[in-house]
Amino acid sequence: MAKKHPEKPKNQLATNRKARHDYAISDTYEAGMMLTGTEIKSVRAGKINLKDGYAQIRQGELWLENVHISPYDAGNQFNHDPLRRRKLLLHKHELAKLSGVVKDKGITIVPLKVYLKHGFAKVLIGVATGKHEYDKRETIKRREQDREMRRVIKNNF
Repeated sequence: MAKKHPEKPKNQLATNRKARHDYAISDTYEAGMMLTGTEIKSVRAGKINLKDGYAQIRQGELWLENVHISPYDAGNQFNHDPLRRRKLLLHKHELAKLSGVVKDKGITIVPLKVYLKHGFAKVLIGVATGKHEYDKRETIKRREQDREMRRVIKNNF
């Protein structure tokens, strides 16, 4: 029997599945992204990769680093740099809270997913701490146990 994957929402463009595996996410924030014209066209086409991305606070502003947005196919000589640094837009109180939290050792900000909201590209960022290898194994074990319990309940009732 073929395994059915849940459909991703229509407005969701990219997810960072590796982030949930490698990090324990404690808090999430929705931030706007400052993009150029060819970047937003590529993002709407789903040509964005969050895998190795992270966010950093520099001079009181939040910047998205190492996120690859492919050059727009129908673009011209003014196409964007795929790995350029992009500014994230947050409220001042959210930015102040994030900068206070990130000062602790071992805490980072990772992008979790990119989606469209009212025509604007938004990124869901998470405050994360790295997981140890045994934590990752424990998460996989718990997930498999839950899956097995659901399967047994479904077959018995």
